[in-house]
Amino acid sequence: MIKSVIRFLIIKIKDSPTFLNMITVGAIALIIKTVGFYKEIVIAETFGLSELLDTFFIAMLIPGLVSEVFLNSFNSVFIPNYITEQKTTRNIGSFQTTSGLITISVALIFIILSFLFLDIYLKAFFSGHTQDYYDLVKLQFYTLLPCILFWGLSSLLTGLLNIYDEFLYTSFSSVVIPLSIITCLMFFHVELKDAVLATGTLIGSVLQFLILLSIALTKNVIQIDKPDFFSQNAVIMFRQVPAKISSGLISGVNPIVDQFFSAQLFIGSITALNYGNKIPSFTIGIIGMGIGTVILPYFSKHAVDNKKDAFNKLNEILKYIICGSIVLLIFSVVLSKPIIELLFERGAFEAADTLVVSKIQQMYLLQIPSYISGLVMVKFLTSINKNNFMVFASLISLTLNIILNYIFIKYMEVFGLALATSVVSLINSIVLYIYIRKLNSKDF
Repeated sequence: MIKSVIRFLIIKIKDSPTFLNMITVGAIALIIKTVGFYKEIVIAETFGLSELLDTFFIAMLIPGLVSEVFLNSFNSVFIPNYITEQKTTRNIGSFQTTSGLITISVALIFIILSFLFLDIYLKAFFSGHTQDYYDLVKLQFYTLLPCILFWGLSSLLTGLLNIYDEFLYTSFSSVVIPLSIITCLMFFHVELKDAVLATGTLIGSVLQFLILLSIALTKNVIQIDKPDFFSQNAVIMFRQVPAKISSGLISGVNPIVDQFFSAQLFIGSITALNYGNKIPSFTIGIIGMGIGTVILPYFSKHAVDNKKDAFNKLNEILKYIICGSIVLLIFSVVLSKPIIELLFERGAFEAADTLVVSKIQQMYLLQIPSYISGLVMVKFLTSINKNNFMVFASLISLTLNIILNYIFIKYMEVFGLALATSVVSLINSIVLYIYIRKLNSKDF
């Protein structure tokens, strides 16, 4: 059974450029994750559990949130509407210019707001520290602020290049920032002093933007024309942004909910959950990057021509993903205990800890098929500009997560929190698929 599934998937990958692109991006994601992990090792060796590292993480919170929630949300809705513009009115120069100006404007607005409200932010969330502590935060925060602009432009260029199937370049560009941080730590730590991490991040952000810009210019994908903020596709794109941002913010609350419930249990529960989720999140991150990067432009191109055809493609892809992820799930669950033993069981991490963490890991691993399927369906809905429903789906998931955490924690303690996450993921994917089938029967 498993051999036949694997053989079928290999044949499909060979015959399908889309699947080949997914594998390519996934492989690059593995390399990037490895470099990122090495970066964390270098940082840990250099600073340990230090005040400088704490203040760097605090300084990164707002720029990271702006980039992840606002700028990346805009990039997601940019891709399908750009493809629609490309295949209908074909005024892509105007659409590119409009999107670029919006990205720059939003980035500058958030930079100014972040600068003006920094003191209020620090007093509200991080009160009770010394002035030297706040000075360290401010030094790094002001260094990181320009990154918001470069991250926004890089995100837009990445989306543009992905539309033209330049996945190899855009995927590899992500390695620039961790490499820049590693370089600054190894060779310029003395000169940069307390700003070494922030400066490394800024330099990497600028270099990533310049690399993507040079690739886009070389590939002749950039076109500049008079902006039109009221064109049909631009207006549709702007209307999708609030829903995309809202669903992202709501989804971001779920990990906080899990941390809250785990804090009510025995000492070490939070740590056990974090260890138990490392391999599942690492696996999902690689697969998610491989699929998510490729699939949005793929669906967008099909949806413009024929939404019915796009729906059929979705069903086909879901079948392959579910088959492949179930095979991965079986191997991962069976090998859960040996994996934890190999990675963590040494020193203070004893055999009893391995048993707890491996069981938690098994509970988290159960979500792999539904999580990846849900990711594909979210990309499909984004490609047809149906982001409003995802706000509703995110609210359902958040509510269910709270309810199931409360129920499961009574009977399974910390294991129940991990299981609740997988159950919520399964229900979310079912809800999304029911909605998509309803759309197919009505509108396509």
